[in-house]
Amino acid sequence: MVAERIRITDEKLLSDNWYVLRRYTFDYLGKNGQWTTQQREAYDRGNGATILLHNPETDTVILTRQFRLPTYVNGNDTGGPLAGMLIETCAGLLDNDDPQTAILRETEEETGYRLQSVEKVMEAYMSPGSVTEKLFFYLAEYTADTEREAGGGIDEEEIDILELPLSQAMAMIGTGEIRDGKTIMLLQHLRLRQLA
Repeated sequence: MVAERIRITDEKLLSDNWYVLRRYTFDYLGKNGQWTTQQREAYDRGNGATILLHNPETDTVILTRQFRLPTYVNGNDTGGPLAGMLIETCAGLLDNDDPQTAILRETEEETGYRLQSVEKVMEAYMSPGSVTEKLFFYLAEYTADTEREAGGGIDEEEIDILELPLSQAMAMIGTGEIRDGKTIMLLQHLRLRQLA
């Protein structure tokens, strides 16, 4: 096996209005032993973390619902007040924090729940063909006694907090009411864990 298969020869900043979009030119050593020059664009918005809160006593989960413009322009237009709204697990960018610190912060900001502990269950690249982001996935338990503030996000987020039976959330995957990848992954992870 050849140790070096990729040599980046040029990097050009295309945009940094919201996050960073770069075009990379690189030489790639194929399986046939031949080098080819290729170009790709990569969107860097930093890494993130997501969490599913589960109450084992009631078998309910906490999800959020908020407007997501990219889903709206790609067909998530149900009309009415839910146009562009997406049901998802609490999530956010790491900023300069480690993943666990970031998810504790995001959980309190979005849902209001102040968690003492979380369990990391996996890491995944969610759209590796064009986005650099790695997502850290967590589970945590909550109960009726878990300390809670208002939640709902900060600034312009306007986040609705949903408490649903796990069985209903799972059914909503099949009906298309839940279409967010990270949310589907965490719901299925929790359900598979229950079946084990």
